[in-house]
Amino acid sequence: MRGSSALRASVLGMALLPVVAAANGRAPLTNGVFLKPGDPHTALVRTTFGLLVSQDDGCSFHWVCEKAIGYGGEFDPKYAIATDGTIFATTFTGLRVSRDGGCTWVTATAETPVGDPGRVADIWIDALDIGPSGEVWVATAESARANNIYRSTDNGLTFAPRNMESPTIWWKSIKVARSDAQRVYVAGYQVAGTLADGGQSPPTAHLLRSSNGGDAWTELPLAGSPTMQFGSTPIVFVAAVDPTQPDTLLLTSLGANGMGDRLYRSIDAGATFEEVLATTTPIKDVVFTTGGPVMVASLGGSFQSIDNGKTFAPLVGTPQLGCLAQRSDGQLVGCGANWEPDFKAVAVASPTATSWQKQFRFVELAGPLQCPVGSTSQQLCDPSWPALQQQFGATGPTACGVEPPTVDATPMPKPGGGCCDAGEASPLGAVALVGLVVVLGRRRRTR
Repeated sequence: MRGSSALRASVLGMALLPVVAAANGRAPLTNGVFLKPGDPHTALVRTTFGLLVSQDDGCSFHWVCEKAIGYGGEFDPKYAIATDGTIFATTFTGLRVSRDGGCTWVTATAETPVGDPGRVADIWIDALDIGPSGEVWVATAESARANNIYRSTDNGLTFAPRNMESPTIWWKSIKVARSDAQRVYVAGYQVAGTLADGGQSPPTAHLLRSSNGGDAWTELPLAGSPTMQFGSTPIVFVAAVDPTQPDTLLLTSLGANGMGDRLYRSIDAGATFEEVLATTTPIKDVVFTTGGPVMVASLGGSFQSIDNGKTFAPLVGTPQLGCLAQRSDGQLVGCGANWEPDFKAVAVASPTATSWQKQFRFVELAGPLQCPVGSTSQQLCDPSWPALQQQFGATGPTACGVEPPTVDATPMPKPGGGCCDAGEASPLGAVALVGLVVVLGRRRRTR
């Protein structure tokens, strides 16, 4: 009977949510920014309800829904933009690619025969980077098959494995040095396993380096480092590589400081590390700014280093930075809180980060991405736009650089009634039914 009461309460709770379909259980917020190399006018902003695309210096942002990109639920793809504007997105079922600015999406190598060593479709792509010469690098993190590192030299049309196949390691991050396309760092997480004597091997973090484009790899001694600490699950990310010094990199150890992370610095290509920062909340982004400080974005307070990452000090007056990147013209772009306390879903600042200005809020959404009839985004996103527009009270962009005349007082939607892939308004009974299905049958892939 106890379970029956809980079920009735869940259904009732779903029925009382705002009349917007297909929420994913998260409050609407921005949590990633991805910039086109050499183009200060184009930006992709990741949100908990899809992707926002701006091609006019942030004056207007258009929406691409999750379904068009090829994912759903509480998942945040990693994105990258090539110099020709091709957009890449990681998903549980492969690398999704758009070559027309976000209108049409396809899965890379979907036409390659099953069993071909270069096929990266139908597998979780969890790491992505584009090298300075245009090579597209991806890494897989699937639990049901061996994982590997792959490289494409034709802008994502075909891929080739790079000698890192492992049945036990999930590859979590990959970074190519901006000053040396042959220098590649990759980090992974090895799950616990059974030893030959029947014992259990502990889960282990791994970091490897290649100096010849993935022809050969060197394991770097994380486990033996006397200064390296790990969270309960030992996962490290290659956070950033110095754009002018390929031997200098910053490594994040997830959850190694309670609810926060620890940041480590190496100046000898990963042979040794020293701790340079411990945060109380997760580190979101690390950026070597051009000719300026190294910056660390964290919701609980951000930091900067004026000695190339040796020491860090708190940044004063920043938004709650859930993401950070630097445009090719030097301007900083960050994710803030759309409502209190920032009223800045996207914020911009000079390279010194001394003053942050609002660039965009959800009320200024310009609508779905304008795409040809029959394209992926037009078919899947346009029908969902009216509900999303109503939820945010979206009235379109203001004049570029001009603040709205009054502060939008629209209350923040509750996490349970979110807007992700929002559909048309539906009767309360239908919402309750959706809630029942979610409670009873939702399956979420987790790692």
